[in-house]
Amino acid sequence: MLQRIQSVFLFLAALASLLLFVFPFAATPTAVPGSDLFADAVFNIQDNIAILIFFVLGGLLALLSIFQFKNRTGQIRLGILAFIANLIGLVLAVIFFMQENNLGETAVDDQMGLYLPILAFVFILLAIRFIRKDDNLVRSMDRLR
Repeated sequence: MLQRIQSVFLFLAALASLLLFVFPFAATPTAVPGSDLFADAVFNIQDNIAILIFFVLGGLLALLSIFQFKNRTGQIRLGILAFIANLIGLVLAVIFFMQENNLGETAVDDQMGLYLPILAFVFILLAIRFIRKDDNLVRSMDRLR
């Protein structure tokens, strides 16, 4: 059933993961010469292929999970995999940002992309909660028969 609340949460999680193509993680007022991340003054997911892969994988797994509504355990597993992919992507983004040495005295401003993975985590956890709730309801109805 595509109209269930967990489908909405999974769609919002996928949207939050894939919106990282639009919103950067951080930005500087000017480009930093010699920097891997801020050479164009913004740090986004296109700056590193591993970050790109994990966030796209997390978004696609959340989207794929929507269509597994008949298999609730499979839907939960795909949701957990989407959560793990987003978590790895965020950890990699933080690691690459912390390893950036060429910033010097340049001020770095956080952007919307920094908060989108956290929003995706919340939506995935809410979706898993409602999937489990739905599964428990179906199991209780089976016991009554």
